[in-house]
Amino acid sequence: MNVHEYQAKQLLREHGIPVPDGVPVFNPDDARRACDALPGPVWVVKAQIHAGGRGKAGGVKIARSKHEVEELAKSMLGMTLVTPQTGPEGKVVNRLYIEAGVDIRREIYLAMLVDRVTSGITLMMSGEGGVDIEETAAHRPEAIIRKHINPAVGLLPFQVREVAKQLGGSAAFGRNLGDFLQKFYKAFVAMDCSMAEVNPLIVTGDDRIIALDAKLNFDGNALYRHPHIQALRDISEEAPSEVQASKFDLSYVALDGDIGCLVNGAGLAMATMDILHYAGGKPANFLDVGGSATTERVTEAFKILVADDVKSIFVNIFGGIMKCDTIANGIVTAARTLDLTVPIVVRMEGTNVELGKKILADSGLAIVSADTMADGAEKAVALAKQKQA
Repeated sequence: MNVHEYQAKQLLREHGIPVPDGVPVFNPDDARRACDALPGPVWVVKAQIHAGGRGKAGGVKIARSKHEVEELAKSMLGMTLVTPQTGPEGKVVNRLYIEAGVDIRREIYLAMLVDRVTSGITLMMSGEGGVDIEETAAHRPEAIIRKHINPAVGLLPFQVREVAKQLGGSAAFGRNLGDFLQKFYKAFVAMDCSMAEVNPLIVTGDDRIIALDAKLNFDGNALYRHPHIQALRDISEEAPSEVQASKFDLSYVALDGDIGCLVNGAGLAMATMDILHYAGGKPANFLDVGGSATTERVTEAFKILVADDVKSIFVNIFGGIMKCDTIANGIVTAARTLDLTVPIVVRMEGTNVELGKKILADSGLAIVSADTMADGAEKAVALAKQKQA
């Protein structure tokens, strides 16, 4: 789950991490009042969307008067902001963050993320923070400092000293950086973040360190422990299909292909997408119905797939906890309820597989059976191409 910048900063503030003063606004009238609550004479007007690259796209503007803040708010609210992370369709700006200007002497890049390769947390920093950090990472990867943190012991003082030395700066900068990073790491762990990024992390003229931006992603499996974070969810920033899937505990991510996938188990879902690519097709989604799916959830999954305007659907099930007959009943119910005309390919193995196949065979529906994953992928791709033709 993602949150907006102003929400991320409030969460960081709760963990003692310094951030600039700011006020979220939802209409131009609020913008002038926000200025009254913040020290001037410089303010920053920031578009709030769930995507990076706002600065280059015109989503971050500096204002030197309250009137200018108000005019910027009028022009930015409702605009469609297109960044490298939004795709060509962009995102509509429904809220802004008015922030007090700060003294910036230096910009640094900071991120922490869960690293599955090292089974720990990786700290990344660069002295070349700011809007061009992506280009730095692509063309000068040696400029990115990386430290691997063992969760059993946490961020160690010697690691902080090494980072501070590599970044360069005064003794006061080193001390302040150490304090900031320790608080940042503790906040990362306490909130069950999967990624936390500050770009830029700024150093002021008196060596104070402040998070000028903030982007937090949270582990969805741990959100039940953080109801106050769950309450920050902005569904207007999410694809409608993903919002609908979340209502039925379906793990769903929309992609840009035309073959719908309905699978149980994340690993099998990834393998299914791979084999569709290998067969010359493109998956329209990642969809894991999980091990405890009901007929109702399977029906809802089909509704989401059909709404994606797919050309064929590949159902790939390995029955363990999830029984094949449950999936089969869900497929039949969905096909009849929704009056499906999209061709469906089903490959099943595992618990109650013969019963599941019998339910499909006796349904009288035009469901294509597959013996293996490869067979199913080839049939789903062929049917999708026929539909396109």
